[in-house]
Amino acid sequence: MLISRRGLIGSVAALAVTGTARAPAALGPLGSLVTPKQESDIVKAARRALATHGGMAAQRDVVGVADFSPASRDPRFHLVDMASGRVSSFLVAHGRGSDPDHCGWLKRFSNDPGSSATSDGVYLTAGEYPGKHGRSMRLKGLDPTNDNAEPRAVVMHGAWYVSPEMVAEHGKLGRSEGCFAFSEADLPRVLERLGPGRLITAGKF
Repeated sequence: MLISRRGLIGSVAALAVTGTARAPAALGPLGSLVTPKQESDIVKAARRALATHGGMAAQRDVVGVADFSPASRDPRFHLVDMASGRVSSFLVAHGRGSDPDHCGWLKRFSNDPGSSATSDGVYLTAGEYPGKHGRSMRLKGLDPTNDNAEPRAVVMHGAWYVSPEMVAEHGKLGRSEGCFAFSEADLPRVLERLGPGRLITAGKF
Protein backbone atom coordinates (compact mmCIF):
# COMPACT_ATOMS: atom_id res chain seq x y z
CA MET A 1 0.00 0.00 0.00
CA LEU A 2 1.08 3.63 -0.44
CA ILE A 3 0.67 4.62 3.20
CA SER A 4 3.85 3.96 5.18
CA ARG A 5 3.96 3.11 8.87
CA ARG A 6 6.42 5.97 9.50
CA GLY A 7 4.18 8.43 7.67
CA LEU A 8 1.14 7.30 9.60
CA ILE A 9 2.88 7.60 12.97
CA GLY A 10 4.03 11.10 12.12
CA SER A 11 0.56 12.12 10.97
CA VAL A 12 -1.12 10.73 14.07
CA ALA A 13 1.41 12.46 16.32
CA ALA A 14 0.73 15.76 14.60
CA LEU A 15 -3.02 15.28 14.91
CA ALA A 16 -2.67 14.51 18.59
CA VAL A 17 -0.89 17.84 19.10
CA THR A 18 -3.35 19.93 17.11
CA GLY A 19 -6.43 18.04 18.28
CA THR A 20 -7.87 18.03 14.76
CA ALA A 21 -8.08 14.29 14.09
CA ARG A 22 -11.27 13.70 12.14
CA ALA A 23 -12.47 11.98 9.01
CA PRO A 24 -13.00 14.20 5.96
CA ALA A 25 -16.56 15.50 6.05
CA ALA A 26 -17.31 14.19 2.57
CA LEU A 27 -16.49 10.68 3.71
CA GLY A 28 -18.90 10.61 6.63
CA PRO A 29 -18.24 10.44 10.37
CA LEU A 30 -15.66 8.09 11.79
CA GLY A 31 -17.15 5.07 13.52
CA SER A 32 -20.69 5.53 12.24
CA LEU A 33 -23.18 3.30 14.04
CA VAL A 34 -25.23 0.82 12.07
CA THR A 35 -28.85 1.77 11.46
CA PRO A 36 -31.70 -0.41 12.79
CA LYS A 37 -32.23 -1.81 9.27
CA GLN A 38 -28.54 -2.60 8.88
CA GLU A 39 -28.54 -4.29 12.27
CA SER A 40 -31.57 -6.36 11.25
CA ASP A 41 -29.83 -7.39 8.01
CA ILE A 42 -26.71 -8.34 9.96
CA VAL A 43 -28.67 -10.54 12.37
CA LYS A 44 -30.49 -12.16 9.43
CA ALA A 45 -27.14 -12.90 7.76
CA ALA A 46 -25.92 -14.56 10.96
CA ARG A 47 -29.07 -16.69 11.14
CA ARG A 48 -28.67 -17.75 7.49
CA ALA A 49 -25.10 -18.83 8.18
CA LEU A 50 -26.27 -21.00 11.07
CA ALA A 51 -29.14 -22.39 9.01
CA THR A 52 -26.82 -23.49 6.20
CA HIS A 53 -23.65 -24.44 8.08
CA GLY A 54 -24.63 -24.68 11.74
CA GLY A 55 -23.89 -28.39 11.71
CA MET A 56 -20.20 -27.54 11.29
CA ALA A 57 -20.17 -25.19 14.27
CA ALA A 58 -19.31 -26.54 17.70
CA GLN A 59 -20.35 -23.19 19.17
CA ARG A 60 -23.45 -21.30 17.99
CA ASP A 61 -23.59 -18.49 20.55
CA VAL A 62 -21.76 -15.85 18.50
CA VAL A 63 -21.53 -15.42 14.72
CA GLY A 64 -19.22 -13.01 12.90
CA VAL A 65 -20.70 -11.05 9.99
CA ALA A 66 -18.34 -9.22 7.63
CA ASP A 67 -20.59 -6.91 5.60
CA PHE A 68 -18.44 -5.41 2.86
CA SER A 69 -21.20 -3.17 1.48
CA PRO A 70 -19.85 -0.07 3.31
CA ALA A 71 -16.45 1.50 2.70
CA SER A 72 -13.49 0.43 4.81
CA ARG A 73 -13.73 3.62 6.88
CA ASP A 74 -16.88 2.23 8.55
CA PRO A 75 -17.07 -0.53 11.19
CA ARG A 76 -18.29 -3.45 9.09
CA PHE A 77 -17.26 -6.59 10.96
CA HIS A 78 -20.02 -7.46 13.38
CA LEU A 79 -20.18 -9.90 16.27
CA VAL A 80 -23.77 -11.06 16.73
CA ASP A 81 -24.84 -12.47 20.08
CA MET A 82 -27.43 -14.98 18.91
CA ALA A 83 -29.27 -15.10 22.24
CA SER A 84 -29.77 -11.36 22.70
CA GLY A 85 -29.42 -10.12 19.12
CA ARG A 86 -26.84 -7.60 20.31
CA VAL A 87 -24.37 -6.48 17.63
CA SER A 88 -20.83 -5.22 18.28
CA SER A 89 -19.02 -3.67 15.31
CA PHE A 90 -15.35 -3.26 14.38
CA LEU A 91 -13.16 -1.95 11.58
CA VAL A 92 -11.86 -4.62 9.20
CA ALA A 93 -9.72 -4.37 6.05
CA HIS A 94 -10.45 -6.10 2.76
CA GLY A 95 -7.93 -7.58 0.33
CA ARG A 96 -5.96 -5.46 -2.12
CA GLY A 97 -7.18 -7.66 -4.97
CA SER A 98 -10.75 -6.64 -4.11
CA ASP A 99 -9.86 -2.94 -4.35
CA PRO A 100 -7.03 -2.59 -6.91
CA ASP A 101 -7.25 1.21 -7.04
CA HIS A 102 -7.36 1.51 -3.24
CA CYS A 103 -10.51 3.61 -3.27
CA GLY A 104 -11.65 2.17 0.07
CA TRP A 105 -14.53 0.13 -1.36
CA LEU A 106 -14.58 -3.61 -2.01
CA LYS A 107 -15.20 -4.00 -5.74
CA ARG A 108 -15.05 -7.77 -6.19
CA PHE A 109 -14.66 -11.04 -4.34
CA SER A 110 -12.33 -13.81 -5.47
CA ASN A 111 -11.40 -17.29 -4.29
CA ASP A 112 -8.50 -17.61 -6.72
CA PRO A 113 -5.02 -18.37 -5.37
CA GLY A 114 -2.76 -15.36 -5.82
CA SER A 115 -5.68 -12.93 -6.15
CA SER A 116 -5.00 -11.17 -2.82
CA ALA A 117 -8.77 -10.64 -2.75
CA THR A 118 -11.40 -11.11 -0.08
CA SER A 119 -13.66 -14.15 -0.54
CA ASP A 120 -17.36 -14.22 0.27
CA GLY A 121 -19.04 -17.17 1.94
CA VAL A 122 -19.19 -18.83 5.35
CA TYR A 123 -16.03 -19.64 7.31
CA LEU A 124 -15.37 -21.82 10.34
CA THR A 125 -12.94 -20.46 12.92
CA ALA A 126 -10.10 -22.82 13.81
CA GLY A 127 -7.08 -22.64 16.09
CA GLU A 128 -4.96 -19.66 17.00
CA TYR A 129 -1.25 -19.48 16.16
CA PRO A 130 1.57 -16.91 16.32
CA GLY A 131 2.07 -15.72 12.73
CA LYS A 132 4.07 -13.02 11.00
CA HIS A 133 1.36 -10.56 12.04
CA GLY A 134 1.37 -11.80 15.64
CA ARG A 135 -1.66 -13.45 17.18
CA SER A 136 -3.75 -14.97 14.38
CA MET A 137 -6.61 -17.40 13.84
CA ARG A 138 -6.96 -19.91 11.03
CA LEU A 139 -10.17 -20.11 8.99
CA LYS A 140 -11.76 -22.88 6.95
CA GLY A 141 -13.90 -21.88 3.98
CA LEU A 142 -17.18 -23.82 3.85
CA ASP A 143 -18.53 -22.65 0.49
CA PRO A 144 -17.34 -23.01 -3.13
CA THR A 145 -16.68 -19.26 -3.08
CA ASN A 146 -14.12 -19.49 -0.26
CA ASP A 147 -12.94 -23.10 -0.11
CA ASN A 148 -9.39 -22.01 -0.94
CA ALA A 149 -9.13 -20.08 2.33
CA GLU A 150 -6.69 -22.56 3.89
CA PRO A 151 -4.29 -22.94 0.93
CA ARG A 152 -4.45 -19.16 0.45
CA ALA A 153 -3.65 -18.67 4.16
CA VAL A 154 -6.71 -16.45 4.68
CA VAL A 155 -6.77 -15.84 8.44
CA MET A 156 -7.74 -13.26 11.05
CA HIS A 157 -4.92 -11.04 12.30
CA GLY A 158 -4.09 -7.57 13.53
CA ALA A 159 -2.55 -4.91 11.31
CA TRP A 160 -1.04 -1.46 11.80
CA TYR A 161 -3.00 -0.13 8.81
CA VAL A 162 -6.36 -0.75 10.52
CA SER A 163 -7.22 1.90 13.11
CA PRO A 164 -9.42 4.95 13.72
CA GLU A 165 -6.30 7.08 13.23
CA MET A 166 -5.80 5.65 9.74
CA VAL A 167 -9.39 6.55 8.87
CA ALA A 168 -9.05 10.02 10.37
CA GLU A 169 -5.92 10.74 8.34
CA HIS A 170 -6.66 8.97 5.04
CA GLY A 171 -10.42 8.37 4.97
CA LYS A 172 -9.91 4.62 4.50
CA LEU A 173 -7.98 1.65 5.82
CA GLY A 174 -5.04 -0.09 4.25
CA ARG A 175 -5.56 -3.39 2.45
CA SER A 176 -4.68 -6.96 3.37
CA GLU A 177 -3.64 -9.84 1.12
CA GLY A 178 -7.15 -11.26 1.45
CA CYS A 179 -7.20 -11.79 5.22
CA PHE A 180 -9.61 -10.30 7.74
CA ALA A 181 -7.30 -7.67 9.24
CA PHE A 182 -8.36 -5.85 12.42
CA SER A 183 -6.88 -3.11 14.53
CA GLU A 184 -4.32 -4.43 16.98
CA ALA A 185 -6.49 -2.99 19.77
CA ASP A 186 -9.67 -4.80 18.64
CA LEU A 187 -8.14 -8.15 17.69
CA PRO A 188 -8.05 -9.70 21.20
CA ARG A 189 -11.75 -9.08 21.77
CA VAL A 190 -12.70 -10.41 18.34
CA LEU A 191 -10.65 -13.59 18.74
CA GLU A 192 -11.90 -14.20 22.26
CA ARG A 193 -15.54 -14.00 21.19
CA LEU A 194 -15.00 -15.96 17.96
CA GLY A 195 -12.95 -18.78 19.43
CA PRO A 196 -12.59 -22.07 17.52
CA GLY A 197 -15.74 -23.71 16.22
CA ARG A 198 -17.77 -20.60 15.38
CA LEU A 199 -18.99 -19.23 12.06
CA ILE A 200 -18.16 -16.07 10.12
CA THR A 201 -20.16 -15.07 7.07
CA ALA A 202 -18.72 -12.60 4.57
CA GLY A 203 -20.47 -10.82 1.72
CA LYS A 204 -22.52 -7.74 0.93
CA PHE A 205 -25.67 -7.77 3.03
